[in-house]
Amino acid sequence: MADIHVAEDRRSAGMLPEGILERWFVADGVFVRAGEAVAAVRIGEALHDIVSPASGRLEVLAAANAIVDRGCIIAEVHL
Repeated sequence: MADIHVAEDRRSAGMLPEGILERWFVADGVFVRAGEAVAAVRIGEALHDIVSPASGRLEVLAAANAIVDRGCIIAEVHL
């Protein structure tokens, strides 16, 4: 199993340290490939694609439009 998380190095020009999980590009339970963009997270004014670190079945842990902290796990990939 591999965790998919919001990168710790994503910074915001604003005062809020968290971001918003804008949307998922793939549905829960779908097979994803390593390096594939699976979600978009907005931190401040910037929109960041989140990619899968491994190939396998995606298990979504955070809902679209959820507030997420940098470094938090938003999904898992089951190998």
